[in-house]
Amino acid sequence: MTIAIAGAGLGGLALARVLHVNGVEAVVYEREHSREARGQGGMLDIHSGQQALRDAGLIEQFHAIARGEGQDMRLLEPDGTLLLQEDTPDDAPLARPEVDRADLRDLLLDSLPDGTVRWGHAFDSAAEGVLRFADGRTADYDLLVGADGAQSRVRALLTDARPTHIGQNAVELCISDIDRTHPALAEMVGRGNYWVLGDGISLAAQRNGDGRVRIGVSFYNTAADWFATSAIPFDDPAATRARLIELLPGWDPRFTGLIAAADDTIVPRSISTLPIGLTWPLKPDITLIGDAAHLMPPVGEGANMALLDGAVLGRALAAHQGDFACAIEEYESEMHERTGAAARKSTMLQDMLMAPDASRRLLEFFQPR
Repeated sequence: MTIAIAGAGLGGLALARVLHVNGVEAVVYEREHSREARGQGGMLDIHSGQQALRDAGLIEQFHAIARGEGQDMRLLEPDGTLLLQEDTPDDAPLARPEVDRADLRDLLLDSLPDGTVRWGHAFDSAAEGVLRFADGRTADYDLLVGADGAQSRVRALLTDARPTHIGQNAVELCISDIDRTHPALAEMVGRGNYWVLGDGISLAAQRNGDGRVRIGVSFYNTAADWFATSAIPFDDPAATRARLIELLPGWDPRFTGLIAAADDTIVPRSISTLPIGLTWPLKPDITLIGDAAHLMPPVGEGANMALLDGAVLGRALAAHQGDFACAIEEYESEMHERTGAAARKSTMLQDMLMAPDASRRLLEFFQPR
């Protein structure tokens, strides 16, 4: 019986790997034409998702690429006041290590048999056991798993729910090879995460394993069309950097210096989520994992939930071979409870970031650590 997975993100690949180690094969259809088709983003804080990597037989390989020092954190106010600094000892356990998303994806890809991932297959629709792709090709399936992300097309086969804007718009920037190009900024950011929280605005800088620092400037309590009214000229990188600095009046020059030093690749992102506790009627031949099932605020839970989704579904399918309905019911019951709790926690953290006293609230949250 053919298991088709739409999407070669972390969740879809984890599912394929857990199935493989349990003697069940699947096919992963990915719209991109190769693993190098685009950048995979920055660092991920992998904590609960480590259980999925154990189930996949990859935990030792994961520890080899994870960055324990990525657990370091600094929290500041816009005037430069340092509120919290956590430096991880070199021998500390890898409770919440950071890992480059691209490295983790490569680990999962390399663990699968050749031909498992079919590149260049953009999912279009599915009906009566037949997948249709954007270029007109087709493929048969007995079970379809939607692992196709926030804008999932598979989701529409189960529910009318769509992501909605949560009042946050972010601009992503990057400083390449920061130790060589801007050593003072590199020392300021440190080895892990660097947060500056103001009134309705945050700046996050994150050290990556390839020597770059990714920067995110978030504007909270803003409308979905905020970019259209913000006068940020994204077609002109230099003018964009200047405009972002204008939007941070009174901020310490060290923080705005991160923006001034950024490369010309600048990406605007509007942040959306799915409703907390989203469910759908059971269908014995279709289910969802990852952001397709439970898109939540980007505060460190999404990748972990996607990995766990893949592992839990993989184990259920291996335990109930030939009985997809039983496996899906078992998986969805566990998934909805687990990810609902994660979504509530993520929303709580998101509300802290959006509050006028965000720095105080986040300090109180992190201090018990």
